[in-house]
Amino acid sequence: MTGLWYVLGFAFAGFTFVFITIGAAWLLSHRTRGDRHKGLPYESGIDTFGDTWGRFGLSFYIYALLFVAFDIEVVFIYLWALVFQDLLVGGFVSMLIFVGVLLVGLGYAWRKGVLTWK
Repeated sequence: MTGLWYVLGFAFAGFTFVFITIGAAWLLSHRTRGDRHKGLPYESGIDTFGDTWGRFGLSFYIYALLFVAFDIEVVFIYLWALVFQDLLVGGFVSMLIFVGVLLVGLGYAWRKGVLTWK
């Protein structure tokens, strides 16, 4: 029964933290109060020119997603390497399958031309 109280306490603390953070951000946020210069984009003291709301190409997002996927792979492989001596052959084979699936995905992305910078 005490485990349930821990879960409820952590859930309450989590929700409270989120709502207090959102409320503090709303109170401290930048609000335009009649001064038109406050809302303008600013960079290094130079007035912007052209469209300041330009879109980035889709390739930036694809590279970011691939980076995150392989960054998480590195975390799993590092943790696996820490306990490598305690694992049996099944642990080694499962890591080979894991890396194989990721390499198949990388090969598919490479073959589709996702990794070519345009």
